[in-house]
Amino acid sequence: MSLTSDRPASDRRPGIDLHAMVAEMYPINRSLTGTGVRQTLAIVARHLDLAVHEVATGTPVLDWHVPMEWNIRGGTIRTLDGQCLVDFAEHNLHVMGYSKPVHGVLSRAELARHVHTLPDQPDLIPYRTGYYADDWGFCLPDRLWQTMMDESYQVDIDSDLSPGAMTYGEFFIPGETQDEVLITCHVCHPSLADDNLSGIAVATALAMRRAKRRGRLGYRFLFLPATIGAITWLARNEAMLDRVVHGLVLTCLGDDGPFHYKQSRREGAVIDRAVAHVLAQAGVPHEIMPFNPYGYDERQFCSPGFDLPVGCFMRGVHGTFPEYHTSADNLDFVRPAALDGSYAVLETLLDLLDGNRTYRRVDGRGEPQLGRRGLYRAIAGQREAGGATQMDLLWLLNLADGRHSLLDMAIRANVPFARLEAAARLALDAELVRPVVGPCAEMPPFELSSWTALPDVEQG
Repeated sequence: MSLTSDRPASDRRPGIDLHAMVAEMYPINRSLTGTGVRQTLAIVARHLDLAVHEVATGTPVLDWHVPMEWNIRGGTIRTLDGQCLVDFAEHNLHVMGYSKPVHGVLSRAELARHVHTLPDQPDLIPYRTGYYADDWGFCLPDRLWQTMMDESYQVDIDSDLSPGAMTYGEFFIPGETQDEVLITCHVCHPSLADDNLSGIAVATALAMRRAKRRGRLGYRFLFLPATIGAITWLARNEAMLDRVVHGLVLTCLGDDGPFHYKQSRREGAVIDRAVAHVLAQAGVPHEIMPFNPYGYDERQFCSPGFDLPVGCFMRGVHGTFPEYHTSADNLDFVRPAALDGSYAVLETLLDLLDGNRTYRRVDGRGEPQLGRRGLYRAIAGQREAGGATQMDLLWLLNLADGRHSLLDMAIRANVPFARLEAAARLALDAELVRPVVGPCAEMPPFELSSWTALPDVEQG
């Protein structure tokens, strides 16, 4: 992967070992609410000045209410002579999320109504939840279940559902303007390394880096239980949602698959075009997927009453890879190089969003003379660092009409955004352009097929 940047390598590193962070969070049992969510947010808070919010059970949030808090201490299935066959302490996927307490001897037939397996993947434990079902259940490998032929078993789940709170984390970095980038991930899955923990780790690293600099945009990082967490945050922050100009939901960022980006509900939103541009210029395998109202929390942010420009950035797509929502989504499935690669793409994307300004030529009549302004020498000095070329500067000077953002220019010229940004700095220093004050209008996407890159040209 080649991501053009004029920053030193030390500034492009995440700053934390992403895989080590995933490994630390992996054993913790998480759900919509409870101790595990708080433990996970405490790990994030070691790296960020995280604001932790507690929203009481029963609080109305849009069409929902905050659920009862669920906590679990153990769960086992034993033979009547005491042999332990299934133990929550060995893997927290063994007990269905939000299982109510149960203690007693059940026939195999009775137990079967509460057992979840994967016959097509007989050695794996499935992940199942019953958030609002008032039920209980065990998840175990089908191969084990097929050996359990006793007439009865001792079944115990030591859990409680009681009034408490739903917990979520928020970290905000103010910018020079009121406009914000919203970055969210979910914190409600138990030991699933890719579909949960990879997003938390990468979001934490991105927030750490953004906190080191003051940008044009503000950055708001949310660590939410899925669905109810996003709905709660939206209900509590409806008055400021007009500040959200770009947004991303992060998930499944640690597997070796190609990148996938699900577009926002808005057609032609800047975030959608920016992600497509960064992935194309990075030269990595990827697929751009149209919006649909199913998936992660983008469907809450993109609901018609909000219609925020929020897409979903991932590698593996939910429900399409065999490890999804099984015990195979473990620390071996998540690769350090994949986590670092996801971070690098997203870091480049956030830099693009922050640097995406609009310029207007001071005098747009004709082509300015570059030689007497020393711009040829300036360009020559940038080339070894991956900076602007002469063609980049010419594209910038031609499209700096107050309507085209730097992203528009980069897409039209089919070059990395960083080179147009470098060209803009040269033109600004030479007093050939001035920035346009105010938010950049979202322009319709360009038809790239009608544009071809031109060789460098000579100008006197």
